[in-house]
Amino acid sequence: MPHQTTPEYSFLEGDPVDAARRLIGCHIVRQLDGETLIGRIVETEAYHQLDAASHSYKGRTPRTDIMFGPAGFLYVYFTYGMHYCMNVVTGPAGEGSAVLIRALEPLSGEAAMQARRSAMPRQQLTNGPGKACQALGITKEQNGHDLRHAPVRLVVQPALPPDAITQTTRIGISKDTDRPWRFYQTGNPFVSRR
Repeated sequence: MPHQTTPEYSFLEGDPVDAARRLIGCHIVRQLDGETLIGRIVETEAYHQLDAASHSYKGRTPRTDIMFGPAGFLYVYFTYGMHYCMNVVTGPAGEGSAVLIRALEPLSGEAAMQARRSAMPRQQLTNGPGKACQALGITKEQNGHDLRHAPVRLVVQPALPPDAITQTTRIGISKDTDRPWRFYQTGNPFVSRR
């Protein structure tokens, strides 16, 4: 059966930069070991196949296949030999784009997150893409998962006003560094870097 994007997810089918902004304030809900862990998205970065920093820049490969759609699925990759990073696939099917979830604010299940993160201070639980994945138990096993369904769901929340979101260039990359495709909730203490 073909994937049908629900109306609340329709913004994911458009431009990844617009989606990266709109995802600020939405929730990632993770069912794990009988518990519900919830993190509010407070920092994102957009990536597109025309962008040299994107995994999809050199075309479709077994690793990047999920980035080419349809929208609303999870793209998980392993980096630096130690961290998983999660992305929400965006854009129309056939176009390689996704939004990296750079940071979350813990809303529920914090004790379980602490246990997975070796009892880190609260502010350091989920303030980075690898930290967020570790806290929520996101691994390659979730790569390709449909975010409309448990055990990992994207729950869309009302859009934040423009003045509540800061737009900057992306961080931690070495190519196409001048694109202002990073967004974060202004003043939120869980943002990875000001």
